[in-house]
Amino acid sequence: MKYKIKNICCIGAGYVGGPTMAVIADYCPNIQIEVVDVNKERIKKWNSNNLDELPIFEPGLAEIVKRCRGKNLHFSNLIKEKIKSADMVFISVNTPTKKKGIGAGKASDLKWVESCAREVAEYSSGHTIVVEKSTLPVRTAETIKSILNVSQTLNPHNNTFDVLSNPEFLAEGTAINDLENPDRVLIGGEDPDAVEALVSVYLNWVPREKVICTNLWSSELSKLAANAFLAQRISSI
Repeated sequence: MKYKIKNICCIGAGYVGGPTMAVIADYCPNIQIEVVDVNKERIKKWNSNNLDELPIFEPGLAEIVKRCRGKNLHFSNLIKEKIKSADMVFISVNTPTKKKGIGAGKASDLKWVESCAREVAEYSSGHTIVVEKSTLPVRTAETIKSILNVSQTLNPHNNTFDVLSNPEFLAEGTAINDLENPDRVLIGGEDPDAVEALVSVYLNWVPREKVICTNLWSSELSKLAANAFLAQRISSI
């Protein structure tokens, strides 16, 4: 395999990033997982000795954090340092609805995603695989790729990037079980070696037949289609 993943950085210690990285750390003891966030209070809660203070409650999460935290699962505000040492960076930040401008009240606000992409472009070292984990509009990966490419043009260095889409399918209350026993894991990307690098992480606990590989925009579209079907089913009920 061309890319061996030893260090993962997840930008965003929220509902998706925290549990996802905890489960990866639990099943991949050979990978160092760094979860970073600008919110100091949130990181403080993730590091609390009192596991009842974790910022997210999901059945089974506290036990995993207790097993892995301080070993291969770490929470900090050191965004620059952790991006620099990462082989793979997950972008798992909030995408609220735009409050002003074109698409206000309807479109997703991608300012946090774009900000993360700029941080990765500025602080990364060597080859970095960037994974979009947030629920995003189709073609957002193209936006991330363009930001990374522009950074290479403006600041020529030896850094190279691949961008993957790996949407989450988590339900509140069953997130840990959804991660440990997923119906499917969807990975979209253009470079087979980068896709295989992420596949190899999931194969530590997910059967190969449940890992579906496709291109970037198909992965993004599949997530939105799944959300639309769920919303329709709930409204019909």
